[in-house]
Amino acid sequence: MGQDLMRGALPGAPHPAGTRPGDARPGGTPKAVGAVWALLALNTLGSAGAKTVVPLPRSLIQMATMGALVAAFALALALNLQLRIRPSAFVFLLTLLLVPSVIASADLEGGFGALFRCARFGLFVGTLWLLSRWWNGGLTFVRYHIRMYFAVLALVAAGLVVAPGTARPEYYGGRLVGALWPLTPPQIGQYAAVIIGLTVLLLLGRRTTGGGAALVIVPSVVLLALTHTRTATLGLLIGLVLAIGSLFLTSAAARRFFAWTVLTATVAAVVFASAVRAWFLRGQSQENFSNLTGRAKVWDALLGAPRSAGEKVFGTGLGDKSFGGLPIDNSWLAVYHEQGLTGIALVAAMLLALGGVALLRPPSLPRACAIFLIGYCAISSYTEAGLGDASPYLLHLALAASLLAAPAATPHAADTAATPPSTAEAPRRRIPRWARR
Repeated sequence: MGQDLMRGALPGAPHPAGTRPGDARPGGTPKAVGAVWALLALNTLGSAGAKTVVPLPRSLIQMATMGALVAAFALALALNLQLRIRPSAFVFLLTLLLVPSVIASADLEGGFGALFRCARFGLFVGTLWLLSRWWNGGLTFVRYHIRMYFAVLALVAAGLVVAPGTARPEYYGGRLVGALWPLTPPQIGQYAAVIIGLTVLLLLGRRTTGGGAALVIVPSVVLLALTHTRTATLGLLIGLVLAIGSLFLTSAAARRFFAWTVLTATVAAVVFASAVRAWFLRGQSQENFSNLTGRAKVWDALLGAPRSAGEKVFGTGLGDKSFGGLPIDNSWLAVYHEQGLTGIALVAAMLLALGGVALLRPPSLPRACAIFLIGYCAISSYTEAGLGDASPYLLHLALAASLLAAPAATPHAADTAATPPSTAEAPRRRIPRWARR
């Protein structure tokens, strides 16, 4: 497994990118780009969460996460000193999203923290611009994504083994949290669901072996089940249905997997109906379940709060995605609160642009992975915040944008086409005997 991860593939996978259509050309992406992607992921882990075995000061965690973003930008700049970038509607719209964020944060009504978050968001977007040079519709960044979040889940699993009581605390209802790094159940569920979906698609596309995929999928499914995260589970299922559906007409493996999944799900729904229902309810009352664990009350209060014309258009500035001291837990309402109607229009355009490009691309494995990520983020946006600021959700969508990028022209092919065959390589013609005299 270690050797597979070192060479840039999933455990048990064939040798890496560039050997099949849809993979990056060998040597086209420096290995350090994977380190930049991992640093971006570290930055988006956040600093607030569950209690850990060894108490970690929040200031220390914030220094680590912010330092990771600065290091990611510096390393990406060092790798791309020529500032070569590729056109990307997704990153362009993210850049435009900075405008209402800065306008609303400039009056310092929310303190200097809002401007600090704008600077963080700007570094995040700038790093994506620098990385866009290597976005070519290949699966290289998918492997980066799986490896880095699998490492996070391995840290969660280690915490569960070391301190099971801390990893499943009573104040979270026994749901799995991060005991070594402060991660909440929704975060762990999100990471598990995303790498499960991507690994399943790589398996269907024969980019990894069954044994290698099992090493990633099985423990991730166990951790997802222990988090009792309904949003991540639904996002995984719906995203996979959309992604596999995009391969249905061109892949026999996708058709077989879809048929077996439907059959298995039907049997499980009949045999384990009560257990599945209990898992989804998580011991909550029907009333608490219907109002989305209290989220609806926060949403009603946010929408009913008085706002000036400027706040409606540009929002109140980047904050901690809360209202009245309670988490908003809805990407669209969080964007409306912090970046106004302008932010909502830009986020909607971002998702529509990615979805439209995905629909126009011919069926392929990269396209299916992109559709899964777009579908997952769209489903999760209803009960999770993160589409308007540097977050794992924007990193998932950045991965989708890299998968939908048009393949870059290979310089060797262009040189070959432009250079006429030399006389040494020209075919030799037989000279008639009379011409030799």
